[in-house]
Amino acid sequence: MTPKRKNRLMLVLFVILGGVVAVGLGLYAIDKGVGISVFYSPQQIADGEAPAATRIRAGGMVQQGSVKRDPNSLQVEFVLTDFKQNLTVIYKGILPDLFREGQGVVAQGQLDKQGVFQAVEVLAKHDEKYMPPEVADALEKAGVDADGQQLENNAGQEVSQ
Repeated sequence: MTPKRKNRLMLVLFVILGGVVAVGLGLYAIDKGVGISVFYSPQQIADGEAPAATRIRAGGMVQQGSVKRDPNSLQVEFVLTDFKQNLTVIYKGILPDLFREGQGVVAQGQLDKQGVFQAVEVLAKHDEKYMPPEVADALEKAGVDADGQQLENNAGQEVSQ
């Protein structure tokens, strides 16, 4: 085998090996849920659809009067609601400037054994009319609008589940 052919063979083997490693890492990440966050509403979490000890995204409205701040740390506890179910969220960190009660948020984290959502990131909507699509869909499925009011269908009847 000539040196040129040998170099070409080595290059092909390294490319194939690199591809195999990349695919393996990708499959490992998918299997372990690394970097992949699926969205769940408080209702879906209460129904047991969300896996425990796996990173997910939970979204809804911040319930009025539910925000509790620890004066000695950056820990904040609040309740996310889709107006059907509530989910207690604990977050340690600085909340977004637009975070406030009655606004839509998406929190990323995982459920602990007590059913409390331990958030590692909280995202707030960025203007008065914007609602994160996942939150809007979850509220629509729950049959309520952003204010917690029952949605009505075209004939003026309340939407039934």
